[in-house]
Amino acid sequence: MPCNHNILTELFGISPKLVERMEVIEKDLVEVFTEHEEIKSFNQYKVLKAMQECRLSDQHFQWTTGYGYNDLGREKLEEVYANIFKAEDAIVRPIIVNGTHALTLSLSGVLNPGDEMVSVTGKTYDTLDELIGIRGDYKGSFKYHGISYKQVDFTQEGEIDFDTIKKTVGEKTTLVYIQRSTGYSFRRAVDIDTIEKIIKHVKGINPNIICMIDNCYGEFLEKQEPTEVGADLLAGSLIKNPGGGLALSGGYIVGRGDLIEAISYRMTSPGIGKECGLTFGQSRTMFQGLFLAPHVVCEAMKGAVFCGRLFEDAGYRVRPNATDKRSDIIQSVELGAEEKVLAFCRGVQAAAPVDSYVTPEAWDMPGYDHPVVMAAGAFVQGSSIELSADAPIRPPYIVYFQGGLTYEHSKLGALRALQNIMEL
Repeated sequence: MPCNHNILTELFGISPKLVERMEVIEKDLVEVFTEHEEIKSFNQYKVLKAMQECRLSDQHFQWTTGYGYNDLGREKLEEVYANIFKAEDAIVRPIIVNGTHALTLSLSGVLNPGDEMVSVTGKTYDTLDELIGIRGDYKGSFKYHGISYKQVDFTQEGEIDFDTIKKTVGEKTTLVYIQRSTGYSFRRAVDIDTIEKIIKHVKGINPNIICMIDNCYGEFLEKQEPTEVGADLLAGSLIKNPGGGLALSGGYIVGRGDLIEAISYRMTSPGIGKECGLTFGQSRTMFQGLFLAPHVVCEAMKGAVFCGRLFEDAGYRVRPNATDKRSDIIQSVELGAEEKVLAFCRGVQAAAPVDSYVTPEAWDMPGYDHPVVMAAGAFVQGSSIELSADAPIRPPYIVYFQGGLTYEHSKLGALRALQNIMEL
């Protein structure tokens, strides 16, 4: 047994039999890992070239104060993002508190009373329910303001339902919404090829429809981003993939120039838009995190693949499978019982560098309609490019495993999770 694998047993208590199983799995996954490494290399050079073309300099790492007029770092960061995503313009700000905030700004900035939004990837993520008006009585919701919402669910086989899209999306539709990641569902992520097909299908119905992508968890998983295949707008979080584990907070929005301008007015005020807003000295870590992001995403991806194969071999249903095409960093595992979900999350927490001694418990988290348990011993609170696991406490008790700044850490989290379950 290799020395570093002895360490897993000696330092972390992983059973020798589980370590032996790990070795077999890693040999089986060599070709899969090589494919992800090739995608990483492509995206690493893409990010590097963008920073060179935009003439990034250490002057872009400096502070500004007050209104933030002429914040060179902020302006350069948004230029680099627009370059990487092949978009006309971008908003990248530490004051965007999470992915939900970036999505809310985007939707609120481009939708007006009387408009219609259609989600073609089933119901949007739970935290958008109150914004849309699916749940609660928020007086600023889309429902309250007369913005209508429709959704097209996946087929029983988990595929995009193009026939129903054609029947649902019409001349009155303003925006079509595509959620790339699995969210709290048990399906594969929507890959770039499928996103391109959806956009072409929708634009064939009405070329003026805005196609917007929730890109959370999907950045740098493939060689193209949605804006490279026709998306008008996409948004995500900096404490997920593009922050590379270094961004302390923030979100990004990229897309058509006119849409970014409208969203910037929602973010600040009409007439001010993108011209104000501090980066609070965070520009260097946001640039450096972006530079590291392709590598970090690849490490997380390999960890997710390993986790999927480990639990599949143990007899559990997983999505996606190890050899499936992936378009987000999330690995779903159907565990079938609440106690197994809690054991899984506690195993991931015990493998963390931060708060490893903490015991995760389910609680009524704002924005969700079921108790949620989360394991996240991260250097940045809530960072899901760092290793984390979470699950709504509801049948069929599916847990969602994602992140890992290093493959070794992600692998340890998966091993501890399975060992915890085996010891129940």
